[in-house]
Amino acid sequence: MNQGRVVEAFRLEAGRLTQAMTGVAQAEWRLPTRCTPWTVGELLAHVRVVIAWLPGMLATPAPHRPEVSATEYYRPDARFAPGTNAARIALAQHDAAQQADGDGLVESFDATWQEAYRLCQAEPDSRVVRTRHGDPMLLSDFLVTRVVELAIHGLDLADALGREPWLTPQAASVVQELLLGPDSTASLEQLGWGQLRFLRKATGRDPIGEGELAEVGRLGIRWITLG
Repeated sequence: MNQGRVVEAFRLEAGRLTQAMTGVAQAEWRLPTRCTPWTVGELLAHVRVVIAWLPGMLATPAPHRPEVSATEYYRPDARFAPGTNAARIALAQHDAAQQADGDGLVESFDATWQEAYRLCQAEPDSRVVRTRHGDPMLLSDFLVTRVVELAIHGLDLADALGREPWLTPQAASVVQELLLGPDSTASLEQLGWGQLRFLRKATGRDPIGEGELAEVGRLGIRWITLG
């Protein structure tokens, strides 16, 4: 996927998330989310943490070549094992606890994605990074996974707060292509669903019936494992 397109989707979705979370009432930060056991505040902290890996990745020498695609990044291996998930949960909870209030959470998130965006803008399209899991990936492919975090957890946060989704068209398009491939628009038309409905069902945010599952499988959806 073109790096410029993904970087722009990252910028727009992260900026929209900052706007959406600004002014959230203090009591709302403690609301539960579908990402148990995280509260609203802890889920936003998780999104900040997964973006905060980027500066360190860009500060280290680049691997010689990419070996893992954005789709392969989501393979169900040890990164989604119970122990790894427990550590992921605890890290977000600890990160959230470092902030005095919700305003601090938003400011920390905003500063984190702004720095990551600035650094990514300066990198060539051929830039390869190594993830914390050891995967050598094109920066553009890794950024696709960060757009997924922003977009899908943005839906989770909107649902927890009882708000309409704020998903940007650019981020939705990136996630849609990850799941359905380059001809994603044609596949979605065959499915007969709207984009938001598809993304919700394909990522487990809405239930999917057996008949729907068979139709989605026929179109070759790239199922991804989400922690």
